[in-house]
Order: sequence, then structure tokens, then C-alpha cells
Amino acid sequence: MRAFAQKAVTLNDTSTHHPFAYDEILHFEDASGKLTFDQIRSPAIASKFLISGLYPTTHDAHTTYWCRITINHNKATQNNWLLEFYDQTIDDITVYSPNVNNGFTISRFGSSHPFTNRLYQHKNFSVNIDNELYGVHTYYIRIRSHQPSNVIVVLKSVNWFIHYALDEYFFFGVFYGMLLVFGLYNLMMFFAIRQIQYLYYILYNLSIGMYEMCTDGIAYQYLWPNSPVWNQYAYGVALFFASVFGMLFTKSLLYVKAKAPTLNRLIWVVIALRTIFFILCLTVNNAWFNYRIIEFIPLLLACYTGYYVLNKGYWPARFFVVGYSFLFLGFIIKILESRAWLGFGPLTHYSLSFCFIMEMLFISFAIAEKVRILKKKKDYAQRRIIRQMKQNEELKDNLNKHLEEQVRARTHELVEKSQVIEEQNEELKSVNILLKEQAEEISRINVLLENDNITLHTNIEKVTHDRVMSAAVDFEEFSKIYPDRETCFKFLSDLKWEKGYTCRKCGNTHYGNGHLPYSRRCSKCGYEESVIAYTILQNTRIPINKAFYMIFLMYSTKGKISSHKLSEIVAIRQSTCWAYSTRIKKIMDDKKKQLSNAGSKGWSMLVIDDSEE
Repeated sequence: MRAFAQKAVTLNDTSTHHPFAYDEILHFEDASGKLTFDQIRSPAIASKFLISGLYPTTHDAHTTYWCRITINHNKATQNNWLLEFYDQTIDDITVYSPNVNNGFTISRFGSSHPFTNRLYQHKNFSVNIDNELYGVHTYYIRIRSHQPSNVIVVLKSVNWFIHYALDEYFFFGVFYGMLLVFGLYNLMMFFAIRQIQYLYYILYNLSIGMYEMCTDGIAYQYLWPNSPVWNQYAYGVALFFASVFGMLFTKSLLYVKAKAPTLNRLIWVVIALRTIFFILCLTVNNAWFNYRIIEFIPLLLACYTGYYVLNKGYWPARFFVVGYSFLFLGFIIKILESRAWLGFGPLTHYSLSFCFIMEMLFISFAIAEKVRILKKKKDYAQRRIIRQMKQNEELKDNLNKHLEEQVRARTHELVEKSQVIEEQNEELKSVNILLKEQAEEISRINVLLENDNITLHTNIEKVTHDRVMSAAVDFEEFSKIYPDRETCFKFLSDLKWEKGYTCRKCGNTHYGNGHLPYSRRCSKCGYEESVIAYTILQNTRIPINKAFYMIFLMYSTKGKISSHKLSEIVAIRQSTCWAYSTRIKKIMDDKKKQLSNAGSKGWSMLVIDDSEE
């Protein structure tokens, strides 16, 4: 920065507005904050006013910033003019405007003052210029702000101010209307599909909308015009919720818990740290909300998570990565603008809003792609169910046909014997004896038919059991054979004591029922042995039917299934699956010879852990 001969701006009706350039606005920093207006106008201080590269910025809450502009009031102008300040976050602005009485008119406003005190009920700060002045006059502007802000001053005609304000509010309506539309769309999707990701995304969109309203000044104008204290840090609250719900939405949309467990834990850590910082900002120092740079941490984490999951082959993540890339670019542009490292203009000022729209658009594509994949999986599952139902129907028809043939054969046999009875009707005694024999035969046939029905029913269950045990089935189908803890305990009891019961303490072979289901208690020494004792299920906290399924999967894949895949299938932590699968593999190695020709029943041989005895 350097001292510079200040250039005066001439009021000209051919131009509707004029932003003050770097050589048209000078500034001076009063570190003490105690200099009066008269002292500022003194020659000693006036010579210390400097220029900035682009426009002055405030960076210290305890420093008072003075700006000076010079306007040449042209007699030929017919327009009414005003000064407008674009940054709505400035706490306190005092404008000293020259008047026709060779004095100054003082106007004071800012975000720390009630909104209703403003001359124009507009989101930006505005002050009128005395149209009766002629000649060159100097205006002084005193600024104090608790957060970094940009001193962007624009000279506008009142007509242009009204025209520009109407257009700006129209585009604000479009922007916030799009936010509302996206929110309502996802709300309907939430009620239709009942997936928590839609609720997270709705809350994320509402938080983004609230943050934009805070930074644009719309929230202060329409939501809390008489709460200047809350207005000082409302943007920080909205930004906190946007970060938290954005990370929760990332977790839910990309299945981070299953596809990237390490990143899932890291996201929870960042959410916890961000919450702690938020609480400190509320309770210790509200000025810490100004450190918006920390939002790059959750933003970068979300971007990296999307890129990582995309590399894992999850296709909807590509839209997520593109959407968050726009958001990342928007934050960079906004920071460069706030630091005065980038010139001010409509493109830079509204860049973040545009990037939010693009991010929401691509995120909607990602959600739609996820729904499409889920629908595809559902259709595939339904086709499998229909195919399985057809197979079951064919099996039932074949069994019914076989049963009908047996009944037809038995009926034919009965018809033949009835004919014999009719032919021997003349011999009453023989007929009575024959009737008795036939009655006995009929009873025997009925017993045979009943036995055949029982055998056929058993065969159906056995065929279903063998088909399940010889195929790569999911947990739901496996659970049809072992649906609950009672069924699993009965299976263990039959398997464990199939050769008879012998007490492990005294060798006695007589027992009674124990306190636990299917446990056995020695009738001699009273030692009670539970059904899971001396099995691979002893001392495990995994639900028993899931443990059965894990043993079955390890056996059917010959121990080649990974613990990550087991965790995804049975919804149990990967570390637990790894420990349990390692134990199963050891038993498989110990019983390799016994399992070589075991067939579909071989998995049950893994249940009895000989090393426990």
C-alpha cells in the first residue's frame, strides 16, 4: 500500500452506477479505535490515507477502519444518487456526508443495528447523497466489524438501485425456490422409500439455504430483523448443520460403513470435532465462527470419500464427486474474494450460489442412480424368487402325480378284490372270512398310505434341505432350515449326543433335563452340560443362526470367503467375523481328511470342536 492522489468521481447521468476503483477510495486503520472525526480530517491524518490493491478489507475486530471518497457533484445531473455498501456482514458503518451548510450529515447502520432502522428496507446498506450540493466534496466512512469484511462502495442512481434490487430479489427467489423444490422432492422420496439419506439431504439443503440467506442479508431482512445479536453468528450455526448433515448424507448415500470402514470412522471423528468446536463458538467466543476455513476439512473428506468409493466400483459416486467438486470450487472462489485476492463482480459474488445449484443437481443424479441400482437389484431378486417358486411348483406337481399313481394302483387292487368278494357271495362263511381278510388288508393299505404320505413329506423337506445345503444361498433362505435359537439348539443336541450321552465328569450314561434348553444333567454327579459346550459356538456372542450360516459359508467356499464379505453378508463387525472365521479355518485344517468326502453334511462336522475337550 502507498499514499496516492485521490481521484474524484463525477456524477454523470449517462452512467447508472459506478463502483469505486482502487484509486478512488482511500483507507486508514485506526488501531486504537479512539480517533474522532475531526482528528481524521486533520492534515496529519489525512496524509496517511492509503489505497489497496482491489478494495479495502477489515481483518481486526479491535481496529477502526476509515475510508475516504471524493465526489464531483455535477450541476447537470438530473438523477437522485445514493451510496450502497455490498457486504452485509459489516457490524457498524458511519457515513459522514457533506451537506449544503458546510457541515456533515451522519448516517449510521450495519448488521449490529436493527434492520428497521435502515433508510431503505434492502439487504444492502444504502445512504442518500445531497442533490443540492455542487462541486467536489469528500465523504468519510467509519467501519467496525467483528469478522473480516470487504468495503465495496458503489455510487448508484436511485432508479438503477430499484431496478437492480428487483432483479436481484427475483434471482434470489429463483435460487431459494430451487432449494425448496429439491427439498420437497427429497421429502416425497423419503416418505416413499423410507431411507434416512433423503432426510439428511433435506436438512443439508435447508442448512445451505439458511447459510446463503445469512450471508446475503435476506435472513436478517425477513426472518429476524429485530435480532442483531443473533444475526452476528447465525451464519455459523447454519454452516455447522450444513457440514454435519452433509457428512451424514455422504455416509448414507455412498454406503461408507460397508465400502470404506476406515473413512466411516474418520467421518464420525470429524463430526465429533466439528460439534465440539461449534459448542465452543457458542459458549466461549462467537468470533470463532469467522474461521470458516475449517469447513474445508469436512468438504475435502466428503470429496475424497466419494472418489474412494467410486474407485471401489460404486457407480453413483461419480455424480457425487462432480457435485462436490463444484461446491469445492465455489468455496475457493468465495475465500479468494473475501481476502481481496480476487476482484469483485456478479460472477464471483454469486459463484457459491451457482455451485450450490450445480451440486444439488448432480447429487440428485447420484440419488436417482442409486434408486435405479436398488430397483435393478430388487427386480433381480424378484426374478430369482419367481424362478424358485416355479421349481417348487414343479416339484410339488411331480410329487402329487406320483401320489396319484400310487392311489390309483391301490384303488385298482381294491376293485379287483371286490370282484372276488362278489364272485364268492354264495358261500356265506367264506365270504365272511374273506371280508375280514379284506378289512385287514384295507387297514394295512391305509397304514401304508399314511406312511407313504409321511415319507413323501419327509422327502420334500429332505430335498429342500439338500438343495439349500448344496447351493450358495443367502441368509434368509438358510434361515428357513434354522429359523431360530430353539431349532439350532435341537440340531446341536442331536449332533452332539447322537451316539448317546456320557457324563464328562464321572462317565455315567443316565441323565435328566438341565436348566438351559436341551442341556443334560448327570443323574449321578449332577454335572450339567449345555448344548453349546465343547462346540465351536462356546463362548461366542454371535447370534447362533448367524454363526451356523458363517460355518456353512466357510465350508461351502472351502474357507476362501473373506471376513469383509462375511461382515457384509451377516451384518456383523469385520473384526468379529475375522476372529470367528480364523477359528473355523483351524478346525477345517484339523479335520481335512474327515471333510474330504463329507458332502453337504460336512459343515456340521465343524460344529464339534475337538480342541475344547
